Amino acid sequence: MHLLLKYFPHITEDQKTMYRGLYDSYHYWNNRINVISRKDFPNFYLHHVLYSLAIAKVIRFVPGTTILDVGTGGGFPGIPLAVFFPDVHFVLLDSVRKKLKVIEFICKDFNLNNITTRHARIEQYDEKFDFVVSRAVTKFPRFVNWVKNNIVSRHRNELTNGILYLKGGDVASEIRDFREQIRIYPINRYYREEFFRTKKLLYLPFEIQ
Repeated sequence: MHLLLKYFPHITEDQKTMYRGLYDSYHYWNNRINVISRKDFPNFYLHHVLYSLAIAKVIRFVPGTTILDVGTGGGFPGIPLAVFFPDVHFVLLDSVRKKLKVIEFICKDFNLNNITTRHARIEQYDEKFDFVVSRAVTKFPRFVNWVKNNIVSRHRNELTNGILYLKGGDVASEIRDFREQIRIYPINRYYREEFFRTKKLLYLPFEIQ
């Protein structure tokens, strides 16, 4: 939790309470329905909450923005972002129903009314959003092909509508076809911990598709 306050010192008291509570809530539900590796759980804030909130370092979504989190798993990056942006609506989509049950329990625990879950595969899901976010569920070109029809063309944020994709390692081969349009935000520009040394946020505006 101290890392969160280090990088986001201006969050509200309600947000602090919710972020603190997420650890205990996830610990409880994760022991029943595994959505985070048990070995990785001590790094909950570093590897999951703070990593998800790297998106908030790049863009501050305006109220009313709609976000689709594809392959959300245990609710990342969707849940940390929904706490950070209470006036933004998030749809968290996954093909594994039991993972969505954990999200639904946590949303009920914290009264996160700006989250809706969807049990579906993205290939069969046609609802449209301002932004699509995800945490490295597949190779980037495949992901673009999956979600390119899920983004609306009207724009209301500082950044043009598009894809915000959290990804680690060498991405050069994956972004080759998009190199004239894509923006790469190295996450170690915002966070100093070693975990983020190779982590990146890939942003692909929709208007160039």
